[in-house]
Amino acid sequence: MSPVAAVAGPDLLESRYRAPLVILTSADLPFLLPPAGGPAGPAGPAGEADGSTADTDGAVADCAVLAVVAAPVDGTVVVSDRGQRACAGVGVDVEQLIENEGFRADTGGVLVVPLSRAERPWRLMLLGVGSGEVADWRAAGAALARRAGAKGRPLVVADLDADRAHAFVEGFSLGSYRLADAVSGAPPDGDRAAATTAPGAEVAGVAGGSTGPTEAAAGELTTGEAATGEPAREGSDAAGTAGTAGAAVAAELRADRVVVLSVEQAGEPVIAEAVRQARAVADAVCLARDLINMPSLVKTPHWFAEQARRVGAEAGLEVTVLTHEDLIREGFGGLVAVGGGSPRPPCLVRLTYDGPPAPAGAAPGHRVLVGKGITFDSGGLSLKPSVSMASMKTDMSGAAAVLGAMTALGDLAVPGRVTALLCLAENMIGASAVRPGDVITCWGGTTVEVLNTDAEGRLVLADGLAYAAATLEPDQMVDLATLTGAITVALGRRTAGLFASDDTLAAELTAASATAGERVWRLPLTEEYRPAIDSPVADLANIGRALDVNGGSITAALFLREFTAGRPWAHLDIAGTARADSDDGEISRGGTGWGVRTLLAYLAGAGTAEA
Repeated sequence: MSPVAAVAGPDLLESRYRAPLVILTSADLPFLLPPAGGPAGPAGPAGEADGSTADTDGAVADCAVLAVVAAPVDGTVVVSDRGQRACAGVGVDVEQLIENEGFRADTGGVLVVPLSRAERPWRLMLLGVGSGEVADWRAAGAALARRAGAKGRPLVVADLDADRAHAFVEGFSLGSYRLADAVSGAPPDGDRAAATTAPGAEVAGVAGGSTGPTEAAAGELTTGEAATGEPAREGSDAAGTAGTAGAAVAAELRADRVVVLSVEQAGEPVIAEAVRQARAVADAVCLARDLINMPSLVKTPHWFAEQARRVGAEAGLEVTVLTHEDLIREGFGGLVAVGGGSPRPPCLVRLTYDGPPAPAGAAPGHRVLVGKGITFDSGGLSLKPSVSMASMKTDMSGAAAVLGAMTALGDLAVPGRVTALLCLAENMIGASAVRPGDVITCWGGTTVEVLNTDAEGRLVLADGLAYAAATLEPDQMVDLATLTGAITVALGRRTAGLFASDDTLAAELTAASATAGERVWRLPLTEEYRPAIDSPVADLANIGRALDVNGGSITAALFLREFTAGRPWAHLDIAGTARADSDDGEISRGGTGWGVRTLLAYLAGAGTAEA
């Protein structure tokens, strides 16, 4: 069957959702955002503004948000002095308000108070952060994003350290994701491509309506730095024309998704860096979500590969794409067989990242990530029921999570070398589709009897794992896949299954998932189940046949282990966690991007289980 053209779709570099711009400030009552990103006129040396002002229309915070914590012992709601002053600035006695309303500051709880004011802010929100643990701040950020609405411009007065600032910004950014924007491909307002965290950008005025620029807190970035996240370099555009940089931030500030985070330690570099990293992680998750949510009419293997090529190049990665002809020539029998029934041929994408040296004493080695990328899964000739097929545009969630994580490695300065393999194919029916009973040869020579064409993910992963183990010399291998419905039965929709041949790697991933706010549960590779995938006509069968043991997730993991050549390997079955039927905290309806945060926490841990 000859290839056919896909319907033209959006380029994710132009349309992908970016995390909201976060402005970090230590001012007590900065209810006005910077006037269009700071003065837009000409700038002097070192990016300093000349004092001119720009239009501030639309740049004022819609709501003032006070984050309050409940004391862990007696549940008393604790309000900081800064919080009390902020509320007094809009005419509210916050302690009396809490007592009158019985507000308990439960995690994610929001109390909205309309303000009788002619000027913004028009609302005051009390945001509960529970006992104030890191996970509470992440949940509170997501709750605020959903309650503030798509066009909310909150100013958040909070007292938090770097870890909690990271969690809060990450939660707010992920909770701000809008599925409709991703599916339509409509570019967000403003110049999202230029958006980076602008910690410490100058804040104009305080309550009362002053529009004059205030002095930046110690350690804050100048206007020229704010647009790029880096100091202006001699000879660069930013050094000579900070007005251009200001214009980029100005576009951001006129957009709807802006949040000012007012913390007392805003001048500390560790806080600014935490906010910057949180936005980088959120961008990576949102990229994965956009890929997952894209309809399969657009999202062919070739389209996915082109997106990987473009975003990989933007992130400084080395990208190689193996076409259908390359796969045939080099013996990727699993990918070729699974994609054989579709007029849209399969491909494999390899992305390579070389990071800085690891900290003293840590040796991360070479980590390889392998992602299942079935851009649509009809089940093949073992056709799925229509109700099961409806969500199968998300069957490439593993590859999307791997790609999303790879794009953030440079921003997070992850040490060591990381290689990713995206195994991309469309599993369709057709005259050339693989049949039940066929025997195929995967990369490296292992033969597989295909008993069920709907157990196709393990076939494309087999190619990727075997190729990685034999040619890339990995120290650790991790694959992500929406592999089995059985994992959802076992663990539900918020916990991924973890299988591992190496206890150290399993511990690292478990610790990383806890840090990231995602949840895994390790399941056994039960050796007594291994004979279930024996075949009388091939080395393996792709589903249990010889022994009826059930445990479909375990036998699938045992199948994958056969292709790892004994190297340290872990498998994350994300069939339950990769998609959601409704918004829930930082989890979005549709594709969730599950796994991006866990992979980044694991890779940034530099090979230690304490990551």
